[in-house]
Amino acid sequence: MFSQADSVKGQGVGSAYQELMRLLRTDLVDDFYVTVNRYGNSDLTHYHTINPTYYANSFSPARGRKIGYVHFLPDTLEGSIKLPGFAFKVFSKYVIDFYDRMDQIVVVNPVFIDKLVDYGIDRDKVRYIPNFVSKQEFYPESLAEKNAFRNKLGIPHDKFVVFGDGQVQERKGVDDFAKMAEAHPDLQFIWAGGFSFGKITDGYDHYRDLVKNPPKNLTFTGIIDRQELVHYLNIADLFFLPSFDELFPMSVLEAFSCGTPVLLRDLDLYKAILDGYYLKGADFDQLNEALRGAVKNPALLKDYQAKSLAASEEYSEEHLAKIWREFYLEQYQLGKKLGQIHV
Repeated sequence: MFSQADSVKGQGVGSAYQELMRLLRTDLVDDFYVTVNRYGNSDLTHYHTINPTYYANSFSPARGRKIGYVHFLPDTLEGSIKLPGFAFKVFSKYVIDFYDRMDQIVVVNPVFIDKLVDYGIDRDKVRYIPNFVSKQEFYPESLAEKNAFRNKLGIPHDKFVVFGDGQVQERKGVDDFAKMAEAHPDLQFIWAGGFSFGKITDGYDHYRDLVKNPPKNLTFTGIIDRQELVHYLNIADLFFLPSFDELFPMSVLEAFSCGTPVLLRDLDLYKAILDGYYLKGADFDQLNEALRGAVKNPALLKDYQAKSLAASEEYSEEHLAKIWREFYLEQYQLGKKLGQIHV
């Protein structure tokens, strides 16, 4: 493994990497010997981030068969970071060149296979493997635990809580989240996340001011640890993520795993992976109507609690452990066949 995914807190890439590493250290510990950021010989090398030093070492025959993880594409970075036009073009070309260096690349959403092909990547070397979440880290808590955390935050037990998380940026739909809070002053809104890209975050000044001066019923927690995130997800009556673009948000899987009903913007990319498991709306008005319906209809929320838990089974650690084991063993055999691995 080569990765700097967990060097900056508050990114889904880091969460996905941590989940896979934990799976390899537990469920698959008897199948694979794994090193992290070490330059010795390896049969398989899995790159989780696109650092220039990793690009350089990908030319070494010691890397064996090279696997790349696609957590973003150049167009998904628009609305996340702000770079001068020329710099963004150079960076975009580098991203695609890095992916093209790989012998096999893994996408977390099948919708992005065609997009990679449009960028010139060979379709045959792209594989879809979804993200997943461990039920040991994200799970439904007892009512007593939920009430205790509400007491800690000073939130009444009967107050309807809408929770969202992710980096504070335009792409995540943070403006619509704040607008929704203004439209529902009787509800409590909480957003967990911060500025993982710092001042190069697109719209940084605007969002910095929003975080400093939010609507009265909206709290920005800043970046929080995963151990605390599970508590927020459990006190939420509804998880709301109004993103305009995603690959496969870990935050949605974490909400599912806690049995929290989910409301999302109706994006095409969700239809391939999450259809039927979440409430949705195409724009602010539809999202607002969906939220109103959820507040007024406890039976609807209970139904989507069950759907969240059903979705969590499909994207569980146990299920994905089998998929990753088969994938890595297949890549090992291919590497031997093509002379990339010297036993």
